[in-house]
Amino acid sequence: MRRPNFSIPPTRREIIARSMGGLGSVLLGHMLHENPLLASDGRTPFDLLPRQPHFAPKAKSVIFLFMPGGPSQMDLLDPKPYLDSHDGQAPPTAVVSRRDVDKPKLMASPFKFKQHGQSGIPVSDLLPGLSTVVDELAVIRSGVTERIDHDTAQYHYTTGRNASSFPSIGSWVAYGLGTENSNMPGYVALKDGDALIGARAWTSGWLPPTYAGTLMELERVPIPDLQRPESLSEMDERSVIDMVKGLNQLSRDQHPELLELDTRIANYELAARMQVAAMDLVDFSQESEDTKKLYGMDNEVTEKFGRRCLLARRLVEGGVRFVQITKQGWDHHSNIVPLITKSMAQTDIPIAGLIKDLKQRGLLDSTLIVWGGEFGRLPTTEGGTGRDHNPKGFSVWMAGGGIKGGTIYGATDDIGYEAVENPVSHSDMHATILHLMGIDVRKLTYDYDGRVETLIGVNPARVLKEIIA
Repeated sequence: MRRPNFSIPPTRREIIARSMGGLGSVLLGHMLHENPLLASDGRTPFDLLPRQPHFAPKAKSVIFLFMPGGPSQMDLLDPKPYLDSHDGQAPPTAVVSRRDVDKPKLMASPFKFKQHGQSGIPVSDLLPGLSTVVDELAVIRSGVTERIDHDTAQYHYTTGRNASSFPSIGSWVAYGLGTENSNMPGYVALKDGDALIGARAWTSGWLPPTYAGTLMELERVPIPDLQRPESLSEMDERSVIDMVKGLNQLSRDQHPELLELDTRIANYELAARMQVAAMDLVDFSQESEDTKKLYGMDNEVTEKFGRRCLLARRLVEGGVRFVQITKQGWDHHSNIVPLITKSMAQTDIPIAGLIKDLKQRGLLDSTLIVWGGEFGRLPTTEGGTGRDHNPKGFSVWMAGGGIKGGTIYGATDDIGYEAVENPVSHSDMHATILHLMGIDVRKLTYDYDGRVETLIGVNPARVLKEIIA
């Protein structure tokens, strides 16, 4: 029988089973002594009611900005003067590429860097928006991963493992903490183009479907198949939902061992409540024109991504725990100058606007923002105009939610190829994100197929306390 292990109250069936015999009575009495609410609040293991963290959190919600493809660190956040002075020359150390390159040559960044803010963090001239909020960022320049191909690296970045079918980090957060808004899921996925792994970037894997990322759209109905047909009245719809609920309840009573039926029942009820809540959240008519402009919604280049950033703010404001925005377009094997310029032009102003808007609303302190991709790019040229994948050293950043702003953590070597100071793995990032949410990554567990599973599995992981305020 599967049951979560993160302060989840047992069902009545489980209490009866455990209380059979003397040892069961002792165990039950101990549980009720530890937390008298466990036997009285009526929750099931698969609901989304708010749950207490392991310790006091610094953040209440996460906005996870996923840039699949591999943003180039030496063109954005990690300037390398050595590349400028040795452009076109052979690298001083061996550089491993996915393709055999007879004589690899260094490629200088075509972009200029300047220091910004009181912290003086240097950023590329591709980031005019982010340069205005750089004092809110902790820039991690020493990201590392074991995988050099997109799919396995993307799985690791989003699910903590190097293979498919594992739950995403957003699902673990929703499983561990629930949602503060009973009319919305705990985990919402937004996208502007897909990652290579598609919807598996927000899967619940073998966690109950309740904790999967719910995909919301802005150009159509927010959630597919959610809107009630015009031919169906609200009363008729309620009758259908009640009938389905009754049939599910009957199946549940006949098969008490299938706790997943609780998920099915809860999901039908949540979908009904979301018909109103989701439509309200995507209605931007109450937002001021100044706010919309802050997100770049007055410009066709930034409008699409800006709408998703604004919705992310509205979602966390409304009690959603984890919002993931996927932005396609970072795999620059050729023509890196026009392509990365385009990607940054679409995202830079909206992201800066998100940080500013959260701060002026008093939400930045409780909202953790994470930006990055599955790996970075090489300092050598590919085909004369691009860069290949680099898992040995790349940049990501965090802001808000307990982060020490104006911080640079870790470093790569002189050419930006390999992390040489404080390497940070995806598992380190995941442990840090959960820690800021008040969760110990090793104590948030789930019994699956005879194993006690966690987000990081057997991977080593450490909390990056150096970037926490």
